[in-house]
Amino acid sequence: MMLTPSIFSNNFMDDFFRDAFRDFGRMPHTSMNSLMNTDVKEYDDKYEMALELPGYKKEDIQAELKDGYLYIQAKHNEEKDVKDDNGRFIHKERFTGKCQRSFYVGEDVKQEDILASFENGILNLQIPKAASVPEVEERKYIAIQ
Repeated sequence: MMLTPSIFSNNFMDDFFRDAFRDFGRMPHTSMNSLMNTDVKEYDDKYEMALELPGYKKEDIQAELKDGYLYIQAKHNEEKDVKDDNGRFIHKERFTGKCQRSFYVGEDVKQEDILASFENGILNLQIPKAASVPEVEERKYIAIQ
């Protein structure tokens, strides 16, 4: 008796989904794992963040401060086509991609205090630390019975 593979076996389904979605959402020459990798450095008065955005341009990136959160979003649309001498397509590709992240920076940080620059696929942000408010010492009373 010869056994045939079942479409419901774990291996078949694992292979199907792995292969079917292998390239889904991928940026050209990058993988989703490498998008928006972020390094954060802490200093006495500020934080410096560096976000990797390979393949994006400055105009593709939007940063917004809302309710104490810094939202970074990048969208990219690209269309490439190659035509022969008669103007017929011999190759045509389209790509649309989007990634986003958010970071809690505190409700005391103001938009105008954040400095941002973009160079060589790296978004650099300088975010000031909120001035620390000294805590008022809580008085602890002993209950007298």
